[in-house]
This record gives sequence, structure tokens and C-alpha cells, in this order.
Amino acid sequence: MFFGILALYFVEAQTQNKVMKEKHTNSLINETSPYLLQHAHNPVSWNPWGDDVLQKAQARNKPLLISIGYSACHWCHVMEHESFENEEVAKLMNELFVCVKVDREERPDIDQVYMDAVQLITGRGGWPLNCFALPDGRPFYGGTYFPSDDWVKVLKAISNAYMTEKEKVLRSAEQVSEGLRTSGLILEKAETSLFQMADLVKSVNVWKSSFDKKYGGENRAPKFPIPISLDFLLNYYFYTKDVEVLDHVVLSLDKMAEGGIYDQVGGGFARYSVDEYWKVPHFEKMLYDNAQLLSLYSNAYRLTKKALYKRIVEETIGFLEREMSFAEGGFYSALDADSEGVEGKFYVWEKEELDQLLGDDSIIFSEYYEVSKSANWEEGNILHIKKDKKELLDKYQLSERAFDLLMKESKKKLLQAREERIRPGLDDKFLSAWNALLIKGYLDVYKAIGDETYLKKADQIANFIMARMMQSGVQLFRTYKKGDSRINAFLDDYTFTLEAFIALYQASFDEAWLNRADAMMAYVIKNFYDDKSGMFFYTSVEDAKLVARKMEVMDNVIPSSNASMAESLYLLGHLLEDEKYVELSGQMLANMKEHTLKYLSYHGKWANLMLKQIESPYELVISGSDARQYQKEFNKRFYPNVLILGSEKESELPLLKNRFNNEITSFYLCKDKACFAPTSNMEEVIRRIDLK
Repeated sequence: MFFGILALYFVEAQTQNKVMKEKHTNSLINETSPYLLQHAHNPVSWNPWGDDVLQKAQARNKPLLISIGYSACHWCHVMEHESFENEEVAKLMNELFVCVKVDREERPDIDQVYMDAVQLITGRGGWPLNCFALPDGRPFYGGTYFPSDDWVKVLKAISNAYMTEKEKVLRSAEQVSEGLRTSGLILEKAETSLFQMADLVKSVNVWKSSFDKKYGGENRAPKFPIPISLDFLLNYYFYTKDVEVLDHVVLSLDKMAEGGIYDQVGGGFARYSVDEYWKVPHFEKMLYDNAQLLSLYSNAYRLTKKALYKRIVEETIGFLEREMSFAEGGFYSALDADSEGVEGKFYVWEKEELDQLLGDDSIIFSEYYEVSKSANWEEGNILHIKKDKKELLDKYQLSERAFDLLMKESKKKLLQAREERIRPGLDDKFLSAWNALLIKGYLDVYKAIGDETYLKKADQIANFIMARMMQSGVQLFRTYKKGDSRINAFLDDYTFTLEAFIALYQASFDEAWLNRADAMMAYVIKNFYDDKSGMFFYTSVEDAKLVARKMEVMDNVIPSSNASMAESLYLLGHLLEDEKYVELSGQMLANMKEHTLKYLSYHGKWANLMLKQIESPYELVISGSDARQYQKEFNKRFYPNVLILGSEKESELPLLKNRFNNEITSFYLCKDKACFAPTSNMEEVIRRIDLK
């Protein structure tokens, strides 16, 4: 009932908004961010972030109201309609504050600062994020979503406190700012200690207590996929052969693939599930999730050869290329959860609708995906697999091939019908970091399946980054939209791009990507490195200063940029035989050893690097005219303990020099600076690796 009323309310609000577009225009109108442009016709006098905003607040002696969100955020939309489109509320905001709107995806540096502040103040965070700060940017109060009546009370109370209890507000701002400056600081370890598998085993055994043994993932709700955590567990199984861990990864991947979090009709994953069953998603689809899940399912397919994982990968790529790509060669950021003002309306189905579209096939399809007249969710039926496939094969006397064909054809009809619906909003900005994750995703699919199309797609995105996002050959922009590249890139933009370039070299043997990675690495060390801690700041020395300069060390839905940097240093150091890079990586991991082992589920990227430090990987050189063909065959196997490099011509790379022979393709397998005798037999190499 609530959602039906909310739908009517949204339709009315959208109608009013059309009128307001002619009535109000604020400073956001000149921005390219879809999220900021959504607010450009609010009666609130929003400003984009910038030094001029701080100057304006100081000149007017008004506190800042910093409101942060993103285009696919459902509750951001709700608060906008309830408060920011309300003329009386907007009038109060304009009178009492200098109002700033921030797209957290464009400016994660600002979001980090004020999210940390709100978490320090209230103990919780989320979006929409609303933070109140002194005119110089120092935060003193904040929260997340506020209903309209509560929001008005908060506005008045904060303004009154600022005017009548200034000293108290100043003390609060100083305490919060000090907390921001000291929280998350990493100290450099004087000695780089040894890393031992026994320590990781102990930490994994503690982690196991939080495994959901029935539905996979963590034993809680809501449930986020967190691909990097499952990726670590997959690698951990390879090294330890801990079957309980592999079972957990397989269960998690299976249940996600069967759940409503996966778009059973069009492919691709929603951001998270609100329940423990992966059934009811929060329907927005993010590029970063799907990029990482391509890698995860591809690696799981390489290990298990489970046909389901290959299908999920292919369907997810189908979704991305159909709904998220643009002609210039890149991919958009996100699809909204809402359409027509209702969350999930684009994705759910009525039983009568399926009956009309599928005819007699609707009986089996509906039973398989738990579709009923009463519906399995407030707004309709969320397609998710509840019935055992074998049970239906027996019940309806169908072969597996006939069943699969029925499902495939039925989903095709539903997809065509769904295309006639009003689509969710598209966040049509390009983000360097997220597209770099997708390059890696495509390359992992290429390794698992061997289809050159995926390598070409990865190359296409990388070349878009080179052409549109690069300055001076090494310096990146964060975001791009319709010919406009802007905002100096942050550490994750660089580190994920470094990972992508290194992976492109290892997939194509095109040394230009390795050279680009080396040049970019030098730039990042110069502009982001902190010689006091041996870690990397999230922002460059060239960026305008915020209240605090933060370091990102923990994984979230996106891996830690410092962990990504440490891994790229490690890989590049080994591929180029550059000990300086290897030493920097080792120091970073030593700094994070205690944190990683204590909170392993939030440090999967660091733990993957720790596995490499514990058991140093093999270096496999493939040199000769058939090098890439052999490499393609080798890559179909899951060997996270092998660094692969090669060439189909003469090369000056240290590990390739003087190893090319035009008449025969040879394999050189090395470990810990010692090499086996070269061979032209790939199976012999595989036997050596398997012997460990």
C-alpha cells in the first residue's frame, strides 16, 4: 500500500518538477554529473563544490550544508522530492546556509571526509549524506536521510546553535576535524616481518563463523556481494585446498546467480540484496559491481568449469553492452533503482502478463521462478529460482536441453516486452576507475573462455582512456561526459588503470601497455606517496586541500586503492625486475599485516598479496611465434600462482631477453630467481607447476 501511494506521489512530484524547471535554475546547471543535474532546477540554491563556495560562506558568515549522494540512490530521490523540491523548505535552507551538492562518484575525496565525519558524530553513515560544516569546511554535525518535518527542525536547530552557541559549535568542529586527521592513519613498520600461511589459516577460520552456510555470503542482511572477498577465498582454496572455503564460494556464487539480485531476464547484478536470501535487490545496477563479478565468475569458471558461471558471465556482458555502453568506446556508471518513481518497477512482473507473453510455457517458467498471482514482493514478482531444476524435469517429463531452450526463449520474449517499459534513469558519466575495473573483467572473461572479442573490448576501453582521459601521457581525469573530461583523478583511478594496463600486457603481450604502466607508476609515486608511512594518499599533491587528506586502506564494495597499488607495484616489479617496486609493495603489506589478519573480510585485496608473499609465484615466459596461442590455452586453467609474460618477437624485457627463437615456441618456468630447463611442451610445464 505504501509503495502504491508513493508511486502516485512521485508521479505528482514529477509533474510539479516540470513546472519547477521553468521556475528555478541554480548553479548546478553548468555541471555534467547526472546527479547534480537532477538538482539543477530545485528551488534550493545549490552550489557545486569549489573554493568559491567556501569564500561565499565565509563572506556571509553562514555554515555550509553539504549534501552528498549519487544518481542511482533511491533515498536520495525521496529526500529530494520531499524536501529539496519543497519551496518552503528550500527557502529556509537558502536563508540559513550556503548549500552544496556533491556527486560522491565524481568526488569520492569529499565523500570520504564527510562520511567519516558523520560516522564519527552519529556512529553510522549512508546516502543521502547531509553534513553541516563551518564556512571553512570543518564539519560539526550531520546525518543521512531526514523526513521533511525532521529536516526542518534540524535546519532550525543547527542554525540557532551556530548563531547563539558559536564556541560550542567551534569545539565540536575542531574535535571532529582532529578525529578525521587521525582516523585511518597507517604507521610504517620499522621491520618488514615474514608472512606465514598459518596466520592466514587462523584468520580464515575465524571468518568462517560468519559464513551463511545455507544461502552463501555473510550471515546477515542486507547482503552485498563484495567480489574481492570471494576472490581471495577462491585463491586461498587454491593454495590450501580448504574444501570448506571452496564450498562457501560456490554456494555464494550459485545463490547470487539464482537470486533476485541477478537480473534473470536481462543479465547483470543489482547492488545488493535487502534480505539474506539474495531475493529482493536494491535494484540499481552499478558498473563497478558487474565489472568485478565478471572477474569473479570467470575465475570460478576456470577453477570449477561450472557451466552456470560461463552463462552468467556471457549474460552480464550482454547486459553491459546493451544498456551501459556508448559509441565512443566506454561504459556508463549506473542504472537507477527507480522508474516512474517506483523502485524496481522496470524489473518485476505480474502473473497475467507472463501468461499472455509466454502462453503454455508460462506454467513451467512461473514455477521455476516463483511467479504467482499474489506476487512474491510488494510491487510484483521478482524472478528468482526457487525450484530444483531436476524436480521440474521429472515433473514435466522434459530433457535438460528442452528445459534450457524453453527458459532461454521465454527470457528472450520477456526482454523484448520489457524494452517497451519506461526505463530506469541512466547515469551517463564515464568514470576512469570503474571502466578500468571493467577492462580487468573483460580480460578475465577472455582468459576463461578464450574469445578474442573480449580482449578487443578491453583494448577498446583502454584506448578510450588513453585518448580521452589522459593528460601528458600519464595524468588522468576522473570523469568524462559528452566530450568533456574533468576532475583530477584519484588514487583508485590510477591504481585500477595500472592493474588494467598490466593485465592487458599479460593477455596480449603488447609491451606498450607495460611501458605505459611503468610511466604512470612513476607519476603516482611522485604525486600520491607519503614517505612518512610508506602508503599512498587518496588525493594528489596537485589537488585542493580538504579538511583532511585521507588514505583508503580497507576494501568495501570496491577494493582498497592502497591494496591495489601494492599489488600493481608487486606485479610490475616482478615483470620489469624492478626491486624498488617490490620493496615498496612489501613495506605497504607489512604496514597492513595486523589489520589484514584481524579484519580479513575487509582486506581481501591485501590478503591476496599476502598469499603471493607467502608462496612466491612462478614466472612463466612463453617466447616464440605461437606464444599467444599457447598462452590462451594455458590461461583457461586457474593458476593464481603464475605470473605470465611472453612475446612473439625479440624483446628487451629482462625476463624475455635472448629467449626468442623464430622456429620454436619455448616455455621458461622460473621461481625465486631459479629456472627449470626450457621446454616446448606445455603439459610438462603444467606438471611442474602442479607438483609445487
